[in-house]
Amino acid sequence: MAQFQHDLATAKRLDHEDELKDVRDQFFIPSRFEITENSEISEANEPSIYLCGNSLGLQSKGTRRLIEEELDVWSKAGVYGHFRHPKSRDWVSIDETVTQKMADVVGAQRSEVAVMTTLTTNLHLLLSSFYKPTKEKHMIILEAKAFPSDHYAVESQIQLHGFDPTESMVTIEPPTDQYFLPTEYILKIISTHASTAALILLPGVQYYTGQAFDIKKITSYAKSLGVTIGWDLAHAAGNVLLELHDWEVDFAVWCTYKYLNSGPGGIGGLFVHEKNFGQPRLTGWWAHEKATRFDMTNRFVSQPGAAGFQLSNPSVLDTVSLLGSLDIFAKYGMPALRKKSVALTGYLESLLLAQFPDKPFRIITPADPAQRGAQLSLLFKPGLMVKVHKDLEKHAITVDDRKPDVIRVAPTPLYNTFEDVWKFVSELRRSVDAVIAEEYGKSV
Repeated sequence: MAQFQHDLATAKRLDHEDELKDVRDQFFIPSRFEITENSEISEANEPSIYLCGNSLGLQSKGTRRLIEEELDVWSKAGVYGHFRHPKSRDWVSIDETVTQKMADVVGAQRSEVAVMTTLTTNLHLLLSSFYKPTKEKHMIILEAKAFPSDHYAVESQIQLHGFDPTESMVTIEPPTDQYFLPTEYILKIISTHASTAALILLPGVQYYTGQAFDIKKITSYAKSLGVTIGWDLAHAAGNVLLELHDWEVDFAVWCTYKYLNSGPGGIGGLFVHEKNFGQPRLTGWWAHEKATRFDMTNRFVSQPGAAGFQLSNPSVLDTVSLLGSLDIFAKYGMPALRKKSVALTGYLESLLLAQFPDKPFRIITPADPAQRGAQLSLLFKPGLMVKVHKDLEKHAITVDDRKPDVIRVAPTPLYNTFEDVWKFVSELRRSVDAVIAEEYGKSV
């Protein structure tokens, strides 16, 4: 871990030296008043401290401009916007404006990516193609603390195939006294169940702990044992470096409203490796080849690649909302953003360890930068977190809480600064001290 001085001057110096410091200006940063609606707090008109991009990314200025343009086209051109768009973004092929940029973010070929529907819908679509249980091989391996939506999707897919989730689902629990899953431990579980496993579904970054999984190594091992493997990249896309094509991942899904800043409930994405283009799948109109799509013959001819997994025409407003952010990713590139992310999260960790020798919380995210994204999860002593989180909110500090005792802090390289991180740790120290003094006396 890099060593930092822990004063505000150092934070300001790091921001001055940051090669990406101008990117922040391309986003709307809510003010302290806008976040709290409390005009009595000090510095009410100053930018708030927003460290919650792992839940909902902030709005890019490009997104607002693009949405306003589409609303203008709709108001003036009506249905003709599908084929005669004044900005050369014909609605009939609106997904093409984001496909290559999205493929670049996840390390895929353009043909392997489709931007469509939402995360869980895409997960169901791909599970319907890749989960092929037999009497001998019917188990799905996933982590015990998978995001509930993944857990529900897996259970329902097992049931739809006539199996019992209690018998066909293997959940990986962390080793005793650990919160994250060591790679070798995951490989051991896969090896144990490979003879009966039909599919593996794991997260690229675990939402609760912030652990980044070794996708390359785990994928290679699973495939060497003949087990299909897919990844939920909701917390990984736009956060960590991905090379889905080169790693030969079978399939992956993700949302775009977290680190990809597409807006609440934004459009999802999926990846299918080119080796798997022949998979049977559920289809819809938008999967039909473009040349004859409007012939209305009811004789299906699939688009090539992942586009052949599409169902309906994508929402134009959702798509350009994502485009506004992806244009920024395309300009600066994931390697530069990841480099800053590692520095920001390392700085956060350094400050937390220095400012909290009394240990009112434990960092349950791996200390190795290669095993985490832009997030540190703080596990507080019982009874402390809720009061601290409420106090932070009053002071326009936005982080994410996971009851009963965890606060997730996510410094995002696109719009967060080293000064944001310094101010957060300073406010956290003040908040913890205030809560302890009021509720618990001098110690916890």
